Amino acid sequence: MSSNYQNIGFKCGLEIHQQLEGRKLFCNCPTINSRKEADIKIQRKLRALAGETGEVDIAASYEEKKQKYFLYEGNSEDTCLVEIDEEPIHEVSQQALKAALTISLLLNAKLVDEIQFMRKTVVDGSNVSGFQRTALVAQDGYVETSKGKVGIPSICLEEEAAQKLEDTKDYVKYKLDRLGIPLIEIGTDATIQDPEHAKEVAEKLGMILRSVPEVKRGLGTIRQDVNVSITGHPRVEIKGFQELKSIQKTIENEIKRQEKEKTKDPKPHVRKANADFSTTFLRPMPGAARMYVETDARTIKITKQTVDTIKLPELIEGKAKKLEKAGLDKDLAAKIASSGKQEYFLKLFESLKNLKPSFIVDTFSSIPKELQKTEKITADQIKEKDIEKALELVNKGTLPKNNLAAAVADMAKGSFDPKKYQGASSDDLKKEIENIIKEKPGLNPGAYMGLIMAKFKGKVDGAQAMKILKELL
Repeated sequence: MSSNYQNIGFKCGLEIHQQLEGRKLFCNCPTINSRKEADIKIQRKLRALAGETGEVDIAASYEEKKQKYFLYEGNSEDTCLVEIDEEPIHEVSQQALKAALTISLLLNAKLVDEIQFMRKTVVDGSNVSGFQRTALVAQDGYVETSKGKVGIPSICLEEEAAQKLEDTKDYVKYKLDRLGIPLIEIGTDATIQDPEHAKEVAEKLGMILRSVPEVKRGLGTIRQDVNVSITGHPRVEIKGFQELKSIQKTIENEIKRQEKEKTKDPKPHVRKANADFSTTFLRPMPGAARMYVETDARTIKITKQTVDTIKLPELIEGKAKKLEKAGLDKDLAAKIASSGKQEYFLKLFESLKNLKPSFIVDTFSSIPKELQKTEKITADQIKEKDIEKALELVNKGTLPKNNLAAAVADMAKGSFDPKKYQGASSDDLKKEIENIIKEKPGLNPGAYMGLIMAKFKGKVDGAQAMKILKELL
């Protein structure tokens, strides 16, 4: 398949946009996405201005011709005068800056000597000011993939745009909670070899980003854009991917569209990724004409002392390998590593040596679900420390595995009594199994196990009972 893509002159690159935690990039508002009722409402009309080149950007001009006005709403819990462009920006968030430098180093990139914020003209209403602030942080990085290195020419730190709520023929309404959240933009070169490779690169970059504590998690906190072209066709940027699984199929469909395209002298443009893996035209491709210097933000020097203070985190894939070595399968190890609970579970594996790591992990996942369904116990009532305590009792042999859920339920209700679940000793269990075999000779192991568990009313470990039964039979 890869050779076919080479034959059609396939070129592909990715742009990854990742939100960061903490405060907003240029004010003290938290990045919490307030759900409170809007107490800020404003209206704006934007127009495109010439950039450093003296020209008006083609994409900005296209948006201005729509002649729409813009409505904005937000709550003062996470929105201030900076977002509505009524107050100068504050100092850049040091937490966001550190995260950007950390991510750049993880991507093997060269940090710039000075960070200078620029204004990027945006008049579709997604920025109240009519521009987005962005700064180059690092260059010439790369990631290793199964098909070789993929270059990363640029890594930028910028402001997130407002969230679109409504789009009509006359106006567009936006929510301001997202506006100004720190955003890392990572751009790859065009060495991605095929659609499957594009998905792999996106997954790799996502893994590296999630390895950094300051990175936001959850739906909508990361977006992928794809730039793709084939011989005889200009670059097309596809925006709006929310799920990695859609990247491969959408690229394949975009190639088919370009191959069928009959337009004479097609122009570079931006398209929207649709849920059915098709794409639709959004606007012309923006260019350098939209950029000009941000005079309200001071230049930031990146010194050796700055770099020396950065401690690189362990990558998720490294954490997953440790979990695999401890006994988890690859998928489960990756899931735990991504959750940030690697160290917690490794310590449990060490202290609960009589239990399989997979059983320990599954218990933390299955018990809360079971109790919420069968006992009507809420998630808040189920504590990790209670599950851990129950597992310790199972590990010591004083709590049968089949009573784990019941024990945790009692702990959640504050009525746990260890004696209630006290099982028989190994000697007592063996004697009783001998008696059952004498009383009911000739039964199969399954029938004997039924009698044993009924006798002890579930207060023995099934695996232990089966082991003794097999020895006696």
